[in-house]
Formats: sequence, C-alpha cells, structure tokens
Amino acid sequence: MNVFDRICLALVVIGALNWGLVGLFEFDFVAWLFGGTTAVLSRIIYTIIALAGIWCISLLFRDTEKVDYYHDVPTVNG
Repeated sequence: MNVFDRICLALVVIGALNWGLVGLFEFDFVAWLFGGTTAVLSRIIYTIIALAGIWCISLLFRDTEKVDYYHDVPTVNG
C-alpha cells in the first residue's frame, strides 16, 4: 500500500466512525465540527470521504505480492 492508499483508508475509517455516531447517537461529528450538514465545508468533507471510499474499492481487487522474508533476506556472504 502506498501513502495515498493509506490516506484514503484512514478517511474511510473516519467516515465509518462518523456514520456509527449518527446511527447510535444521532450525532454527526463532521456537521458539528464544520457548521452543519448544509455548510459548504461539511459538504466538501463528505465528498472527499466519498471519493476516498470509491478509491478504496480498488484495494479489494488488487493483487498483492507475498514476501517471504525468511528466504528473501540478503546474506552477508552474498
């Protein structure tokens, strides 16, 4: 995973936690923090998190290489 993937994944986790707060306590943290659900800044944050979620879909379909650290470690003698 590169840095961009990790940032997107962190944003998706933040979005999931916000939805958890909405579902459990009817409290929208993003709206509270940025001035309501219709505030321009809140809508920008919602959009960024949605785009990060769309990007994270690609993480489900990527091939990852398994690294065998025991056999791939270079030795001192070469």
